[in-house]
Amino acid sequence: MFLILDPIYMVLAVAGYMVMFLLAGFIAPKVAGRVAGRFSLYTSMLLLALLILSISATILYVILVYAGISAGFTGLIAFLVIINFLMYLASPYIINMMYGAKHSPELQAIVDEAAMRLGERRRFKAMLVHSPPNAFAYGNFLTGKFVAVSDSLVSMLSRDELLAVVGHEIGHHRHRDSAVMLLLGLLPSVIFYLGYAMVHSALRDDRNGKQLAIIGIAAVIASFVVQILVLAFSRLREYYADTEGVRVAGKLPMQSSLAKIHAFYFRAPRAYADIQDSSFKTLFIYAFVNAVANPYVSMRDIEALKRMEVSPLQEFMSTHPPIPKRLRFIDSLPY
Repeated sequence: MFLILDPIYMVLAVAGYMVMFLLAGFIAPKVAGRVAGRFSLYTSMLLLALLILSISATILYVILVYAGISAGFTGLIAFLVIINFLMYLASPYIINMMYGAKHSPELQAIVDEAAMRLGERRRFKAMLVHSPPNAFAYGNFLTGKFVAVSDSLVSMLSRDELLAVVGHEIGHHRHRDSAVMLLLGLLPSVIFYLGYAMVHSALRDDRNGKQLAIIGIAAVIASFVVQILVLAFSRLREYYADTEGVRVAGKLPMQSSLAKIHAFYFRAPRAYADIQDSSFKTLFIYAFVNAVANPYVSMRDIEALKRMEVSPLQEFMSTHPPIPKRLRFIDSLPY
């Protein structure tokens, strides 16, 4: 909270966000357009993960070499890691409390069937939550693995569509997305605050102040570049989870469930605002905006949605891919 009052923090944050919007609005869409289709989903995820890790490792190496491994920097990194790890441990309890999650035997039967179709021997706890239509996977090694579906979504979808949605959420557990995104999401924060600390150190260092300031500012800007890459990786993980939903129930149930959820939020912008404001929106099966207009969707609606254009800026600032692209991706799957 006190960082907001720090003019150095404000300048660095504004500069970083300007770079991020520039990348998201102009550079990233052009690069993505050229790369799209050249690599498989799995190859794309691997290359992007390696890129994130290599860029982050290089930046951290430069910072630690030029600034030195001081107790302050070590403490800052440790603080960020501990805070994120504690949040990871506490988040299932917070989610259950915030959403009034309750175990549902009826939903458990759906979850068990989806898990069986995916060849999963683990048991996932089915939780019914009271919220606008959505679904999400959460949990850790202490609490076990949960699959939550809102009561409104259960009433909106057919059984096959619900199986597809549950398959998507089990896919997140199968792919260990919570742990993967926790680790990758930590990197831009660590880089940003180390850069910020270097700029502050530069003000007190008469000998190497200029050099420290340049490296610190470069690190802050680089942290926003890494954040863009992490967001892109998050969108790939959503595609990856969609493949599991298709394996469970088929292409059409997966597509129609996404289209129905998307249609609901187009007609209920207030409900969409609720999920956008949620601290846990990265977990949701839906977190993107603007689509078709009817809670009942036909094949014609789905085909129209596939052809819809989306804003590159909106897409690159989102944790989830836009629904039209997810529908087209599902069409490309071989099963």
